[in-house]
Amino acid sequence: MAPDQLPETDLTRHRRLRDQGSLDRADLEAILDAGFVCHLGVVVEGRPLVVPTVYGRDERRLYLHGSVASRSLAGGTPVCVTVTHVDGLVLARSVFEHGVNYRSAMIHGEARKVTDPEEKLAGLRRLTEHATPGQWSYARRPSRKELAATTLLVLPLDEASVKIRTGAPDDGDGPDAELGLWAGVLPLTSAWGAPVPDPSLPPQTPIPAHIARREGTRHG
Repeated sequence: MAPDQLPETDLTRHRRLRDQGSLDRADLEAILDAGFVCHLGVVVEGRPLVVPTVYGRDERRLYLHGSVASRSLAGGTPVCVTVTHVDGLVLARSVFEHGVNYRSAMIHGEARKVTDPEEKLAGLRRLTEHATPGQWSYARRPSRKELAATTLLVLPLDEASVKIRTGAPDDGDGPDAELGLWAGVLPLTSAWGAPVPDPSLPPQTPIPAHIARREGTRHG
């Protein structure tokens, strides 16, 4: 298997809509880079639990952030992490053919709790820079007490399922095309707005350039 391809396993094999599946690692990385909130699925005391949390990555690992009080971030158990982006509604001529244009990634593996202080700092930097590039150098770094109150999990990006749907409805060449109804895609986009200062800031406090320049842009 080429290093830029994802392995196909029992957990990642696409059994439905196989044409929307991808084994390209670049597609996985692009989906992860386009967001910063994931959903962590894990079984805790025999019950499924799905928790939203922020993440960051390097070339082969995903870092997940949480509190030491979080039962979902104990580590050492199989987990499933999902990231999904909705790019638009696919509005067909019949309700049955409606759909969603999307990009999604589902990552499987055993999450490891990061205990080494240097690795934890490096992972937290990944998280911070993933969400807001430039913020790690601008803001105060975590104190020893804050590090102790923070849990960081790391999950290898070795086993992942990627699916992507783009394009128009699928019923343009079927019988419903004769109905004379409008069909197409209603795109969905999001962009960063203007920075809103903390009311307690002195009026002369400037907005850092790495934050100001994101106004009007999309993440990733």
